[in-house]
Amino acid sequence: MRTDSSPGTLPAREHLPAAAAGTPVLDVVIPVYNEEKDLQPCVLRLHEHLKRTFPYAFRITVADNASTDTTDLVAARLAAEIPEVTSFRLEQKGRGRALRTVWSASDAPILAYMDVDLSTDLNALLPLVAPLISGHSDLAIGSRLARSSRVVRGAKREFISRTYNLILRGSLQARFTDAQCGFKAIRRDVAQILLPLIEDTGWFFDTEMLVLAERAGLRIHEVPVDWVDDPDSTVHIVRTATEDLKGVLRVGRALATGSLPLDRLARPFGDDPRDRDIKDVPKGLARQLVGFCVVGGMSTLFYLLLYSAFRGFAGSQLANALALLVSAVANTAANRRLTFGVRGRGGAVRHQAQGLVVFGIGLALTSGSLAALNAAAGDPGHSTELAVLITANLAATVLRFLLFRAWVFPDQGDEPTPPDHPTYPSISYDDSFSSTSYGNRNPR
Repeated sequence: MRTDSSPGTLPAREHLPAAAAGTPVLDVVIPVYNEEKDLQPCVLRLHEHLKRTFPYAFRITVADNASTDTTDLVAARLAAEIPEVTSFRLEQKGRGRALRTVWSASDAPILAYMDVDLSTDLNALLPLVAPLISGHSDLAIGSRLARSSRVVRGAKREFISRTYNLILRGSLQARFTDAQCGFKAIRRDVAQILLPLIEDTGWFFDTEMLVLAERAGLRIHEVPVDWVDDPDSTVHIVRTATEDLKGVLRVGRALATGSLPLDRLARPFGDDPRDRDIKDVPKGLARQLVGFCVVGGMSTLFYLLLYSAFRGFAGSQLANALALLVSAVANTAANRRLTFGVRGRGGAVRHQAQGLVVFGIGLALTSGSLAALNAAAGDPGHSTELAVLITANLAATVLRFLLFRAWVFPDQGDEPTPPDHPTYPSISYDDSFSSTSYGNRNPR
């Protein structure tokens, strides 16, 4: 996983200003490999659709992934005949590699791509890019799994797509619905920050991009699409699925260890109401409360299971102390990572030590409750003990959250506030095409 530095933080979203005549607002990339038969019909159909329906200047870029047939010649001929078409050839295969290369060099503020088979209905293209142009969203994807999508495909591909989606949701906590649909768009300023962190150069490129964007808090817009499966697709399903699963493991491991510098992607969000300095409303409190409650609920169940297990061979006080100690260590580690967003090993020992102090306070509350119960009832039943412990733990939980927020993790409650007058790289529409890196109409 890439951990090299990125260009910087993202500017607040803004509606794209009107472009100069002839300057492309949208650059649609078509990555191809040995598509000499399908390329020309695809480009002509896409060009006709954009000329007829798209209200801004556009460009169509054919990215040839080291084809061994005449695909590059077809692309060069189309580029010579149609002003809005350009071609680029890579000497290495890989859809992700092609998209990174072309998107990194493009001067268009909105970057998109689609598969050469045009399985997705082109009427979804304008709804796909409109939220990016308006400044509402950072990325946009077509979704075949949205409720209002209309999809025609075989049972095998349907099963694979939905299974992959479940894997992403279960392993990477992804909330987007369709990572593999070949119909996506991104703002150029976002791509400049995001692309250096993406390691995959093949089919997993899309998924990795979306997972990193979502984890960084970027806004992803989903568009329901009409999609018809291409029976002549050359995609090797088994090999692609294997590579995707390897990518899921790699990204999941990087996220779990905190090795990804996602803080570099943090957007100042000048248009985000959460950044406003509102009196008497602590920043991050709502999110932390939700995380703390989830962790607390799991910790309570863990604690009760441990208590029941320890109670089989120890007295109530010893069983309570052991169960609370083990669950407290796990609770502090979980809250450190999930609730307060502390990554890496720095300060972990100190946080655990402070967590043990909090544990001591909780132990005093629960032990005192048990002592009071034993004094009052003599020999209470197991269910009565559990009821008293749950009540005492609720009180200890409230105090634990306040101590965690104010003492153990005091610097994690507030998000960094952007300066009053930040300076960000602006979107330029007048950058000239570099003939050496991108705009060659005849790369050979």
